[in-house]
Amino acid sequence: MFTDLPEAELRQYRSDLREPPDFDAFWADTLTEARSCGDPAEATPVPTPLAGLDVFDVTFPGFAGQPVRAWLRAPRAASGPLPTVVQYVGYGGGRGHPLENLLWSAAGFAHLQMDTRGQGSGWSRGDTPDVAAAGPQAPGMATRGVEDPRRYYYRRFLTDAVRAVDAACGLPAVDPDRIAVLGHSQGGAAALAAAALTPRVRAAVAHVPFLCDIPRAVTITDTMPYREIRDYLAVHRDQEEQVLRTLGYVDGVAFARRATVPARFSVALMDDIVPPSTVFAAYHDYRGDKDLTVWRFNGHEAGGIDDDAAALDFLRDVLTG
Repeated sequence: MFTDLPEAELRQYRSDLREPPDFDAFWADTLTEARSCGDPAEATPVPTPLAGLDVFDVTFPGFAGQPVRAWLRAPRAASGPLPTVVQYVGYGGGRGHPLENLLWSAAGFAHLQMDTRGQGSGWSRGDTPDVAAAGPQAPGMATRGVEDPRRYYYRRFLTDAVRAVDAACGLPAVDPDRIAVLGHSQGGAAALAAAALTPRVRAAVAHVPFLCDIPRAVTITDTMPYREIRDYLAVHRDQEEQVLRTLGYVDGVAFARRATVPARFSVALMDDIVPPSTVFAAYHDYRGDKDLTVWRFNGHEAGGIDDDAAALDFLRDVLTG
């Protein structure tokens, strides 16, 4: 069933998100600190049975210089640096197996798929720990360190997302002037952040992005991962103001207000994980050229392969047109 406002109202909905006044300084300081920890990415060839693709096991310095893993896949016969897709993974997943997710490299792109720190045991495997200390939390990642924006999990994860773009720029297969970011759900949140925080990004694809218009999301869905935040506040009743302040630093609506590259969004009206109004909120506030596909009869899977096909056409136009 439909999970949010009627479609006509969704098209009129605007977020009243109040950003922390030091939002820009917070992220500038965070990225300056992360970049001071070094730039080199290490890429080791991985033997595979693939006839037309090369795969590399990549390690790059993420938040606080902590090592983050990724797969780089690229067409074997390509000459010269390639247009590149940096992809971020949905909640609970990691970078997976080197033989998975071959669409982008098979289509002629270099494809850097970032691992997700501390995740990767829900539906695809990961190899990157989240080594930062954190206080009490509800089960999952959404409240890890949420009492303090500088200790919050998503500060680390979104910094990793930006540093993945930095790392891609130094890889021989990658054309640093033709990089796009892409993700679904949590990955879509990372794509919006990277599009706002680094000028190296040329285009963004955010399918049903998580972490948008969070104050609304936590009150209109009872499904994980937003449920983790509600469960935390149900116990830590005196921390609502501080928790919402922390979440304001990672809200996709705030990043959308700062991103100007061409972007493609998708939203699903029967999505009970990411409420449709929260996607519309980020889309409406996005500053660059943008397009939104509405899937009326889908849940959190959104358009599935149809979203992928549309994203492929979009990125070919932007990066190779």
